[in-house]
Amino acid sequence: MPELTLAIDGALTRCRIERACSYQPPKRPIRSRTMYAAGHVVAKENGEIDWESTLAFRRYLWSYGLGVAEAMDTAQRGMGLNWEGARELIRRSLSEAGGLIACGAGTDQLPEGQAFSLEEIIRAYEEQCEWVEKHGGRVILMASRALAQFAKSRDDYLAVYSRVLPQLKRPAILHWLGDMFDPKLAGYWGSRDLDAAMETCLTLIRDHASKVDGIKISLLNAPREIDMRRRLPDGVRMYTGDDFHYDELIRGDGTHFSHALLGIFDAIAPAASAAAQALDEGSYDEFDRILAATLPLSRHIFEHPTYLYKTGIVFLAYLNGHQERFRMVGGAESARGIEHLSKLLVLAEQAGVLLDPELACRRMQGLFDA
Repeated sequence: MPELTLAIDGALTRCRIERACSYQPPKRPIRSRTMYAAGHVVAKENGEIDWESTLAFRRYLWSYGLGVAEAMDTAQRGMGLNWEGARELIRRSLSEAGGLIACGAGTDQLPEGQAFSLEEIIRAYEEQCEWVEKHGGRVILMASRALAQFAKSRDDYLAVYSRVLPQLKRPAILHWLGDMFDPKLAGYWGSRDLDAAMETCLTLIRDHASKVDGIKISLLNAPREIDMRRRLPDGVRMYTGDDFHYDELIRGDGTHFSHALLGIFDAIAPAASAAAQALDEGSYDEFDRILAATLPLSRHIFEHPTYLYKTGIVFLAYLNGHQERFRMVGGAESARGIEHLSKLLVLAEQAGVLLDPELACRRMQGLFDA
């Protein structure tokens, strides 16, 4: 059995890595929840996007019955992946979509460090939404750094979104990304007070319910999400973006539940699929068992500072053979240290999401030897 010495909790520890993933793709479409995995991008040695490996990973996600949330923060959007790269990623993914897909549209073509009017921010949103819809995609209306910087009140948020949403051909998924994922989005919806911010967001959704498929909130605050989903208009979905509590939020409370749009599903796709299949069969105990085993891994990958989670996502994809090198656009592979990555390997094995333990150990050993 594969065995190697890892740096765990400040000490060198001999670890046996032997459990291989046993979860199988679904034989029929997943029914009980809509489950999107936010996909990462694969980089070549020079840091450019490896398009074939990136698209192959989307095919892998689709094979497990998951949807793909394209060109989101998991793809290093705004943190290594610019709008030019995102445009091409969206185009390529939509051209061969083998399952459910929705694509991020934001305002990141606006250069940071410059001032912009609300009209310019609206036009930037319109340009990106038009690109997604031109290629047949559903829009995920991403939070805007420019809007967070230049909006003067809640009314500015309502004005911008109220101009953009009515123009869309299909209902969009809104995206409320907390500042733990992107510090530049602090005070989104016009207030650092989450109660006030939620009221603004709910006002927007109620005013444009026919244009809103749902909202993904990534605040790592389960009670906040539960409160908000109870208050959504009929027909508007809650998509959990909570990588710490997704198990209980997807399971629901018997009256309401969350669908999912999660970065961690990139890393645990087979387990997420198996849990959803169990839910389809009404096996809540099996659902709980499968996802409970993945929570330590997810909470480790998303530990503070949370926005560095992309490094762990890509490292696990490397261990699992989805890419030939541990490389990220913008050099972000150096963002987490060897102890973090060592523990990630152990937790991935315990979660049952290592496709080939021997390969994973060889690649981990190679990182130590480098």
